[in-house]
Amino acid sequence: MCMSIFSALVKADNKSDRPDPPAGFSKITTSEAEKAVSGNLCRCTGYRPIVDTCKSFASDVDLEDLGLNCFWKKGEEPAEVSRLPGYNSGAVCTFPEFLKSEIKSTMKQVNDVPIAASGDGWYHPKSIEELHRLFDSSWFDDSSVKIVASNTGSGVYKDQDLYDKYIDIKGIPELSVINKNDKGIELGSVVSISKAIEVLSDGNLVFRKIADHLNKVASPFVRNTATIGGNIMMAQRLPFESDVATVLLAAGSTVTVQVASKRLCFTLEEFLEQPPCDSRTLLLSIFIPEWGSDYVTFETFRAAPRPFGNAVSYVNSAFLARTSGSLLIEDICLAFGAYGVDHAIRAKKVEDFLKGKSLSSFVILEAIKLLKDTVSPSEGTTHHEYRVSLAVSFLFSFLSSLANSSSAPSNIGSNVDSPERHIKVDSNDLPIRSRQEMVFSDEYKPVGKPIKKVGAEIQASGEAVYVDDIPAPKDCLYGAFIYSTHPHAHVRSINFKSSLASQKVITVITAKDIPSGGENIGSSFLMQGEALFADPIAEFAGQNIGVVIAETQRYANMAAKQAVVEYSTENLQPPILTIEDAIQRNSYIQIPPFLAPKPVGDYNKGMAEADHKILSAEVKLESQYYFYMETQAALAIPDEDNCITIYSSTQMPELTQNLIARCLGIPFHNVRVISRRVGGGFGGKAMKATHTACACALAAFKLRRPVRMYLDRKTDMIMAGGRHPMKAKYSVGFKSDGKITALHLDLGINAGISPDVSPLMPRAIIGALKKYNWGTLEFDTKVCKTNVSSKSAMRAPGDVQGSFIAEAIIEHVASALALDTNTVRRKNLHDFESLEVFYGESAGEASTYSLVSMFDKLALSPEYQHRAAMIEQFNSSNKWKKRGISCVPATYEVNLRPTPGKVSIMNDGSIAVEVGGIEIGQGLWTKVKQMTAFGLGQLCPDGGECLLDKVRVIQADTLSLIQGGMTAGSTTSETSCEAVRQSCVALVERLKPIKESLEAKSNTVEWSALIAQASMASVNLSAQAYWTPDPSFKSYLNYGAGTSEVSLIQNTILTAQAQLASDFVGGCRFAAKTLFIIYPDRGLLCPRNRVLHERGLQDEFRRLGHPRRHMDVQDPHGG
Repeated sequence: MCMSIFSALVKADNKSDRPDPPAGFSKITTSEAEKAVSGNLCRCTGYRPIVDTCKSFASDVDLEDLGLNCFWKKGEEPAEVSRLPGYNSGAVCTFPEFLKSEIKSTMKQVNDVPIAASGDGWYHPKSIEELHRLFDSSWFDDSSVKIVASNTGSGVYKDQDLYDKYIDIKGIPELSVINKNDKGIELGSVVSISKAIEVLSDGNLVFRKIADHLNKVASPFVRNTATIGGNIMMAQRLPFESDVATVLLAAGSTVTVQVASKRLCFTLEEFLEQPPCDSRTLLLSIFIPEWGSDYVTFETFRAAPRPFGNAVSYVNSAFLARTSGSLLIEDICLAFGAYGVDHAIRAKKVEDFLKGKSLSSFVILEAIKLLKDTVSPSEGTTHHEYRVSLAVSFLFSFLSSLANSSSAPSNIGSNVDSPERHIKVDSNDLPIRSRQEMVFSDEYKPVGKPIKKVGAEIQASGEAVYVDDIPAPKDCLYGAFIYSTHPHAHVRSINFKSSLASQKVITVITAKDIPSGGENIGSSFLMQGEALFADPIAEFAGQNIGVVIAETQRYANMAAKQAVVEYSTENLQPPILTIEDAIQRNSYIQIPPFLAPKPVGDYNKGMAEADHKILSAEVKLESQYYFYMETQAALAIPDEDNCITIYSSTQMPELTQNLIARCLGIPFHNVRVISRRVGGGFGGKAMKATHTACACALAAFKLRRPVRMYLDRKTDMIMAGGRHPMKAKYSVGFKSDGKITALHLDLGINAGISPDVSPLMPRAIIGALKKYNWGTLEFDTKVCKTNVSSKSAMRAPGDVQGSFIAEAIIEHVASALALDTNTVRRKNLHDFESLEVFYGESAGEASTYSLVSMFDKLALSPEYQHRAAMIEQFNSSNKWKKRGISCVPATYEVNLRPTPGKVSIMNDGSIAVEVGGIEIGQGLWTKVKQMTAFGLGQLCPDGGECLLDKVRVIQADTLSLIQGGMTAGSTTSETSCEAVRQSCVALVERLKPIKESLEAKSNTVEWSALIAQASMASVNLSAQAYWTPDPSFKSYLNYGAGTSEVSLIQNTILTAQAQLASDFVGGCRFAAKTLFIIYPDRGLLCPRNRVLHERGLQDEFRRLGHPRRHMDVQDPHGG
């Protein structure tokens, strides 16, 4: 993100047509600053503080829009623009000259090196002739040499074989040409997409439309590097969902290629339809013809998870039409791509039908019928009907906009309604402003004060060390998992496609390598554990079969991909893959009685009191992937006397230590687990991190050499498990005024192969459901054991699903009664008496119950009522653009856990702090630092603020601080801080007599002097505490309410671009949602190829070969 905003700042400041900004600001606009980071993925931090920082460079920024930040000092002093740190474009760092010279020198040395017959390397030919000499040499081999320009394709097709030799053609001048004349624009094949956008933006209508569409391809920093030709070549050789190919195809583009000594010219359509080109085929240039603007219409469309880029299209299309003054279609080109075929195609049957016809409702309808027969996704394409419908809606939108153009006869415009025409009516952004309001108190300063996050600079600069950043020890080896592709099968053997020796592979670690006395265990929590290796049966697709150990991570990954596993299903039952399968075959994981949630009241009596009933309605929720930025990683270093040290990216170092010891058959004290920081967790680095750590430890223990592993994204996604899928059937009774009297819930939870945290899920789901007063509540929960990877804790596990089910029921009741949903919500919120009935001791005191007031503050506020009224008026006057508003309450029950803390004061007055919790991006170290300063602040005149710079929170170490527990459940910060505070109390008691003695001699006592004197007096300057919660207060409720307003710009029948505005009171939670595909016959979860999805955005979960059912609320009665 830093590079993205830096690039945008430099680009804006180079625009000579813009006036100079005020001192301390850039020429960049707030809109440009927001778009600069639009393609970046965001996890814990949230976009608001990042975007605030980016917008602060802009001279047109409204200070209130920056929200709460640390750009100026808080307190009585006003927040003024002048207080923002000044920006000086002249002082911006540029690439150092000495590095430029070094690169030139290195490049010269590389280019001067003669080609060896079998030499690996990266070659940079400077001409086409030199490139062909490489092609003709014995050194060139199609299977081991890859032609690249920017090599961004490796981020798309990660599973392609890794190559030993690369030829970089970006330095060939002929491939970088840009020629503009009255016939059109020629772009060399290695011209970047960003440069193409710049060139096309200055052209006619067709060129500008192409440029607009290309701006939605990938992200700014990818477009700056990726080339037009590289994109076209991927579309020609592979089933790549290219937007570039589709829009250029519709524009009538041609390509020039060179094969051996021949130069050939093809239309882009001809080129795409040829068999995949071999490595020696060189794309020279792309030519886009000049179309003029008279009676020419050109439009492009795409449907994607995110409309503004960094997401592959579900379907894309581009249409060009030349019409006469009476809307007679003289020529037309209709291009479609990314809908489940190998490359973009033209709908020629539809084109032929439309040519020579005047547009009418009948003509458009017939064209759509023809298109349905033309656009046919290949077998196995997900959501076949949906993609076809998208293509149809794009064509309808285009033709209807043509029919409603200014030159259309009046009878046409009245018969066909255009979504494009309605979009232009009042298409302003949502009438909102961004603002945060918080109340600060000095009572516990510096606790609760906004300060800079600990480690912010080293994280932003890339200097922060994560597990994979630790320098490799001497003789370090690397590991990669071989995982099962079958859900229930005997593993007969493991072989490889090529010689292990040639791939620098050392060995393969399997269950047979577990030492005598050790266990085949990879994870364990409440109940039965999960095996580290499949032995002898692979129980789910994605289960670890073995670990390849090689001299580099690259060779380990290559060998793992080349593994050929022989399976047998002889004498085995078919796998259980779904909740329905598990129920049919009675495959369940038992819930311990102490974890089982308790019903409330008499359900039958509640239903008897109801005026209306909804019976057996259904809600289905599918799985989600964590998508932490750092995948699973570990480094194991063997030590003397059967000891071992493991650096692990884990939320549970203590559990990791225990499992490794059990696996190796050694005492716990022989295993040291260190975790400094974790690059995102969301629960995925708890039980799931132990598999990687155990595998590394076992390999290192056996080979007596360091071993490290860093999972690639696909392997991580396949093995991770993720959030629990579930199916809920509910029956609900309610009064005519919306008051619910009874609810029965039949809940099926897909736990996967092992218990993991699944026995906790029913209690968590029902706990979240209880945020409403259902009158009486009855449920039957089944935790299903299936042959899929075990599901685990994922941000607010169970709470997200329970809250969603609750809102689905409320919405259903409101719909059945034709009542306002907020009225039904408010009618069923608890008073304190019913809260105690549903939550027991967790309800706390009546004075702490604030959910009703929070909800009313939003839903009954004049602003909300005004917005709701404006939305109703807006929707009545806009057919294709709609808005909606919703207000949702939330209750979140948390449970406190014992936590250790240790504070040590060095002789120079600096302070080292250890806690059981792990820094995973949530700011734990920052809060602990503040609490340490507060706890010792009794010894300082300013209450401890002077100590902030003296505190360092250090990494978790299982031999230094035991019983660390886990970082989970939203309570780690408070429990860690309390353990630290108690440690500080002990230190203050020891230091007070020293301070009083010094004060008798001097009015003020400096901190350094106090510590020096205490050290000389042999005072113990280290204190440790193990905080345990009071038995009467082990859990409590958090409350929150949020309102969101959504604007849908429905530019086609089935697709919409959305804008979101939200207000929050208290705290609300969002799910981390990521797209991946389930193969129903294997239960294998795979990431959708070539797509990255960020946290917090509503991305689809897909089931291969089945219709989309995304958390769908179903009513058997048709309501």
